[in-house]
Amino acid sequence: MTERKYSVATVGLRIDGFLQETLQNGGFHLEYELMDSQPSDDDFETPDIMVKFTGPDVDLLLANKAEMLLALEHITMEMLRMPSEDHSRISFDANDYRLLRIEELRVSAQTAGDKVKRTGVPFRFNPMNSRERRVIHLALRNETTLRSESAGMGPGRHVVVYPAGMPSLPDPPYVPEPRRHGGPPRRDGGGGPRRDGPRRDGGPRRDGPPRGGRRH
Repeated sequence: MTERKYSVATVGLRIDGFLQETLQNGGFHLEYELMDSQPSDDDFETPDIMVKFTGPDVDLLLANKAEMLLALEHITMEMLRMPSEDHSRISFDANDYRLLRIEELRVSAQTAGDKVKRTGVPFRFNPMNSRERRVIHLALRNETTLRSESAGMGPGRHVVVYPAGMPSLPDPPYVPEPRRHGGPPRRDGGGGPRRDGPRRDGGPRRDGPPRGGRRH
């Protein structure tokens, strides 16, 4: 079990203040709750702190493979100056997206492993971030006839599954995926200015420490 390094008591006020200002300036209609994660023997993801979002604009967070949710998580960790090895210790989620994504990755890893066993041909996953690559590696760690490794550079970094005795192959050239614009449209019409109107819940902004979990 991983030792807790961060908690709501130690960094909750900083996260809360940063998210309040960021969401308010962006005109997002979202609420969030900060909570200390419960200890778990499941080491696929063992964050110290969970930040769970709800509200009318959750669909914007989850559009394009949760691009905005993950970006908000990343800049929050940058604000805290967390080293890269600690990035799995804080997790942002909405509508259980993270849990569903982990299960999807576990199934994908098992399917890829079965295919490599059957054909003897390495399998390359699409590029993914370090946390998702870690899930693939952990899902295959007990396979004695397979091995997995990360390959590629920068945004093209991905996982390759090999038969256990096969040497690594050269990396193919990275070709970025075309940017998708299929997410739900912004409610201001897409290109208009951000919204500075009152929050939909009508509540005033509250200052002070989060009480068990801060809501905005």
